[in-house]
Amino acid sequence: MSNENMKMLHVGLKSGEVGEYVFLPGSPERSTKISKYFDNPKKMAQNREHLTYTGYLDGVKVSVTSTGMGGPSTAIVVEELAKLGAKTFIRVGTCASTSKDVEIGDVVIPNGAVKMEGTSSHYIPVEYPAVPDYFMLKHLEKAAINRKYKYIIAPTIAKDSFYTQTEPETKPVGYELINKWQAYEKSGAKSTEMESATLFAVSSTLKGCRAATVLVSATNYKAYSSDAKTYPTDLEERAILTAIDAMKEIIKEDLNK
Repeated sequence: MSNENMKMLHVGLKSGEVGEYVFLPGSPERSTKISKYFDNPKKMAQNREHLTYTGYLDGVKVSVTSTGMGGPSTAIVVEELAKLGAKTFIRVGTCASTSKDVEIGDVVIPNGAVKMEGTSSHYIPVEYPAVPDYFMLKHLEKAAINRKYKYIIAPTIAKDSFYTQTEPETKPVGYELINKWQAYEKSGAKSTEMESATLFAVSSTLKGCRAATVLVSATNYKAYSSDAKTYPTDLEERAILTAIDAMKEIIKEDLNK
């Protein structure tokens, strides 16, 4: 069966149901938030943690699909969307600060990702860096500047396990985790999340695809709280608006080529 007639196993989408330009939040709830900035958004599919809307930005078809948490599901989503014709991906999410330079509410634009996860090793050699598309990164920076957001461009730490970051001392390999984490911070990583290394690695192996990430910090440095009441849901709009503005400019630039 050709991709044109095949419904993708995990995202539940068929050819023609997604645009070439796609936003990739982690949570389904954020898919809904992002879709509100589209013209004529339509819910296309919802399967497992993957919720997709398709609509238009400045007359060009765009989509948003939630990846769920972590590298494996992110890789699946990017692979399946690429099979359906998607080429340009912006991850829109949150992160935790790993530096005094990043405060809650700051916009974070990773220029690379520490591969503290396993999925990228299935795509690229361990020596090869996980980096975003440079021109997409520049458009995200321009959008953050125009919005007058406080922002930073720096490497992020992409990990597979949430609680080995927040409670490493409780794990049998805690000594190794703590020392690696300190080394990443001393090397210049300013934030941490769970998907960007995979996104950058996978997109770099798919012909014609490109990707970048914009995040908003949900914490101050060493100030993580597990209380849902303290989670800055309202600050997510900063990452969303930065991504929407950047994607519009990327589309415009593509149309003028």
